[in-house]
Amino acid sequence: MNSDLIITPKTKVDQLLETYPHLEDVLTDYLPEFKKLKDPALRKTVAKITTLQQAAAIGNVKVEDLINKLRDVVGQDLYTGTGETKYNTSQPEWFKENLITTEFDVREMLAQGEHPVNQVIADLNTMETGKIYKLIAPFLPAPLIDKAGSLHIPHWIDQKSEEMFHIYFYKP
Repeated sequence: MNSDLIITPKTKVDQLLETYPHLEDVLTDYLPEFKKLKDPALRKTVAKITTLQQAAAIGNVKVEDLINKLRDVVGQDLYTGTGETKYNTSQPEWFKENLITTEFDVREMLAQGEHPVNQVIADLNTMETGKIYKLIAPFLPAPLIDKAGSLHIPHWIDQKSEEMFHIYFYKP
């Protein structure tokens, strides 16, 4: 166990909790969405790939506030950098219902303790240009959206409820 871990926006949630197990309650109190991490399947999948920057986006809090809350508990200096990732929550011009060619509900896959990232990225890579991929998830899948963004695939997040997100990816 490495208690010299400096908490940054790039720190993975799993890495944070392995190094500082006592921060789990701090994290779940600050980000109620992360109470789901008590579920071992989500702990094995989501926590391993989600950074604190992505966690802040999921919880709709400032990444600096989250980092400083966690750093304060473990006695680290305050974090002053910024690194906001913006997620598109406004319906884009490219969105047309009839362009949706694939719909994938990741809830079952997550319940089985599997990562949907590789499946979705493979689907996006083989999708026809000008088409839309609809993803259904029980939370904002920030790591997946970031990965698609790195491939220049734009997205739109349509939050239906606290535990229902429709994320649309467009292949330009």
